[in-house]
Amino acid sequence: MIIDGFGRPVKNLRISLTQNCNLSCPYCHREGEDASNSSLRQMASEEIVRLIKIAINLGIGRIKLTGGEPLLRRDILTIVEGIAAHTGLQDLSLTTNGTLLAPVAEDLHSRGLQRVNVTLPTLRPSVYQKLINGDLKSVLQGIEAAVASGLHPVKINMVALAGVNEQEIPEMIRYVQEAGALLQLIELEPINLEKTCFEQYHFSLEAIEADFQERSLNIQVRKDMQNRRIYYLPEGRVEVIRPIENTEFCSHCTRIRITSDGKLKPCLMVNNNLVDVLTPLREGATDTDLAEIFTETCRRREPFYRKNASPPRIEVEPNSRVH
Repeated sequence: MIIDGFGRPVKNLRISLTQNCNLSCPYCHREGEDASNSSLRQMASEEIVRLIKIAINLGIGRIKLTGGEPLLRRDILTIVEGIAAHTGLQDLSLTTNGTLLAPVAEDLHSRGLQRVNVTLPTLRPSVYQKLINGDLKSVLQGIEAAVASGLHPVKINMVALAGVNEQEIPEMIRYVQEAGALLQLIELEPINLEKTCFEQYHFSLEAIEADFQERSLNIQVRKDMQNRRIYYLPEGRVEVIRPIENTEFCSHCTRIRITSDGKLKPCLMVNNNLVDVLTPLREGATDTDLAEIFTETCRRREPFYRKNASPPRIEVEPNSRVH
């Protein structure tokens, strides 16, 4: 396991497979990646699999494939199968807009993908088309196929948007329950968004969450995920994700990222401390060399929002595993 300089174990790796997307969601944070400064290079499937193997050997056992839209990669099944073959992998998931999911859901599961998150802001076709220029029917088919394929859980990510979908939340709860999926209700983040966009669409979930607390049959607190709350309502289950710009999130953050052009990113909030790992890989670096680059990335991790942070330190135990 790698422990960063503030005592936080690094357990999770999010890797952007591409910045390309077939939709135009105005609220997309692009995994904190500054696309305007990204080079045009994109990692090959064998490079992605090799980097993930190194991360897993360092005890980073939970892997999420993101984008852009990762299902635009023609080699997505090869990538999933290659990652799933590594001993020590604990969880392999994928985040998608769902439009391309239906034809490949079963193959993704058979190759080793365990679960999937599908972005779904609305159940109204006209609103979906106007908001992100997409076909809602293909997304609903993708969700149905994912559930039927055995991917579990299938999580639906609904970003609450002022003036767009805040009135649909009860309807979405019922739909997700009937579909056999789980709902994550997400408050819009200002990360990597134009200020005008955030101001236009931001909708606070404070009142919604207060109502959930009052009506819940049970409330589960995910201590491993910044104390997020899961509300078991009479009409269904909802996990609420509030803004991450706070000390609670940062003090428990266990994630690092790899950008679509092969840079290790210690913090979603910061773009000035990235560590290039793809160039050394292409220039012949050994796995040991690349593992040291991962370690250096963790040396650069610090809570973006913090109080009473401890002095930096670093521990590396390459042969241990996270449980």
